[in-house]
Amino acid sequence: MSGLAAPQKNPPLKNAILISNPLAGISIARRPHQISRVCAVLQNGGIEATVKFTSGVGHAQQLAREAVNQSCDLIIVCGGDGTINEVINGMADSHVPLAVLPCGTANIVARELCLPRRMQDAARQLASWQRYRLPLGRATWQESGLTRQRYFIAVAGVGFDASVVRRLDLNMKLRLGVVAYAWEAVRQVLRYDFPAFECTVNGAKISATFAVIQRSSRYAGWLQLARPHSIGKPDFSCCFFGSTSRSRYFRYALGVLTHTHHRLQDVKLICGPAVHCTNERTESTVYFEVDGEIAGQIPASFEVVPDALTLLAPRTFVDRQSGGHHF
Repeated sequence: MSGLAAPQKNPPLKNAILISNPLAGISIARRPHQISRVCAVLQNGGIEATVKFTSGVGHAQQLAREAVNQSCDLIIVCGGDGTINEVINGMADSHVPLAVLPCGTANIVARELCLPRRMQDAARQLASWQRYRLPLGRATWQESGLTRQRYFIAVAGVGFDASVVRRLDLNMKLRLGVVAYAWEAVRQVLRYDFPAFECTVNGAKISATFAVIQRSSRYAGWLQLARPHSIGKPDFSCCFFGSTSRSRYFRYALGVLTHTHHRLQDVKLICGPAVHCTNERTESTVYFEVDGEIAGQIPASFEVVPDALTLLAPRTFVDRQSGGHHF
């Protein structure tokens, strides 16, 4: 089944692996205590969770793959969007369900799923959530002569925002959260070269210096750049910013904050099932990110893979899926 997610009946969920990133969010000192309370809440709901803490980049993906191979009933991820992305890449195309407990910086996925802000509250509701088979985005590119692929659930960004993610100071992110991204974005407006690249969507070719390829309804958890969308839909909602001028990016920022950027002539909004991005100049180096983590360099293709993930989600998410969106 492709397109909008459809509910499935829940079999019993007893044996769970809880993957937690101890550095996600800004309350890391309280994280062990929070996880302990979450496990107690889950146990009261009949779910025995074995906790696995991540120790570095790529570890969450490895833990998720091991959990799938061990035929666990449920994988729970307690982390930000980057940790969720790693877990998804370790379990995509399996039928083991994934549940998300929010504790990251932007928490895009948690917002999409209409989850409570406190992870204990989300854990308390988890036993009542339903299974959905969702499509995922997938990026494909070449690196060192090899074909690389990476799934993403919320958003991919090419060009300017990938430079922000790449240059972001981890310690500042841990201290300031979303504010750190805003600060680095201002720094990159003054430092980034804004090389142009070409994007092809539905046969149309668009020149851009910043491309947002969204599966989610919001960018960075609260900004509406592309047309309203949902992670349950079988396509992308994209926004392309075309200017190579630094000063123009301040105009873009004002437009985004006032919800008027789509009226600018050099901003294009378009939906489609696939996007291909390539450099306009061979000497240019343009990075892209997926779900807030640097993935690689263009040329790269982005496509929607149907029925790629089983997700546990609350009823409010289901109702929003069936309602549809209009820009």
